[in-house]
Amino acid sequence: MSAPRILVLSASVGAGHLRAAQAVELALRQTVPEATVRSVDVLELTNAAFRQVYGRAYLDLVNRAPHVLGYFYDLLDQPSRSGKNRGDRLRRAVQNLNLKKFIRFLLEEPWDLVINTHFLPAEIIALLRKQGKLQVPQVTVTTDFETHRLWVNEPCDRYFTATEDGALYLRWWGVPPEVEVLPTGIPIHPVFSAPKEQAACRAHFGLDSDRPVLLQLAGGFGVGPIEKLYRALLDVEVPCQFVAVTGRNEKVRQQLQAVPCPDRHRAQVMGFTDQIDELMGAADLVVSKPGGLTTSETLARGAAMVIVNPIPGQESRNSDFLLENGAAIKANNMATLAPKVSRLLKDPGRLEALKATARRLGRPRAAFDVVERSLELIGERAG
Repeated sequence: MSAPRILVLSASVGAGHLRAAQAVELALRQTVPEATVRSVDVLELTNAAFRQVYGRAYLDLVNRAPHVLGYFYDLLDQPSRSGKNRGDRLRRAVQNLNLKKFIRFLLEEPWDLVINTHFLPAEIIALLRKQGKLQVPQVTVTTDFETHRLWVNEPCDRYFTATEDGALYLRWWGVPPEVEVLPTGIPIHPVFSAPKEQAACRAHFGLDSDRPVLLQLAGGFGVGPIEKLYRALLDVEVPCQFVAVTGRNEKVRQQLQAVPCPDRHRAQVMGFTDQIDELMGAADLVVSKPGGLTTSETLARGAAMVIVNPIPGQESRNSDFLLENGAAIKANNMATLAPKVSRLLKDPGRLEALKATARRLGRPRAAFDVVERSLELIGERAG
């Protein structure tokens, strides 16, 4: 069999889908180095207006009106009241109209396999296969701990979910019995598949072993009430080492560096870094929104989470998963953040139980598992 041609498709709606695509791409290059692998953001193959509405509007809602985002998340996860699915037909018509360049790209280049980390390209490919215009096998990789109706796009040859519950929900929405739905975990960067000692990770960043390490994350773009969270964390009673990562937001990095640190604590403020895996390896607690990728990375490194500001919809469901399984605590407001963290740090047995659960839930090789089970489809097709 000649070297396979594999297409990894995603959409820049938030950072998680692209990070999952990158993880799959890297795992593919390690697993089948002879393959031709291309990763494409489908919103780069559309017009500026659609890209602005589909991608930028999501970030605007996250920052300005998250409850509106949660409303639409729940609305789109419901069956049509009339049974005629007029809303779905309209949505698909708009997508097809604005994604003509992407459709031409799919039809012009031959591929042996498509791996989707967003439902938008999966829906387009499913339609083209129904029309007989395309025959390429496709798989869909979900990127949160709960799934959603929009992820089900038939025909699709295999689905990958974070959890058993996520797999059951996709099946409930109509995945045929003959199609496998595999709870592999969410694909994260292959670097997380290599175990790292906490002491070595701490030494790398000049962190001591005599006190707990709290890692505050703000995502790649550095959005949200970062300074308020940082100031609240500095009120923790137990002496700690804080590492705050502000992403690409240089203004916030400077703001945090100007905040005085109490004598009982030590603090570092960092901008964007590609060493999140080592920072998580050094941490006892990760303070963050529970995005699917960030949560998966935290679990893979065996750190407990302090959940703050989950986006209504997918992140609130990720939060439910963590709390239900005993891998996190949650602060609903700034007033309770420091007291909750203080109580946890004063109870080493409880903290260790949270970390042990995180290690049990972690799926550090998820990207490789997705790749290995996806490559089977190429062999089956050749056979």
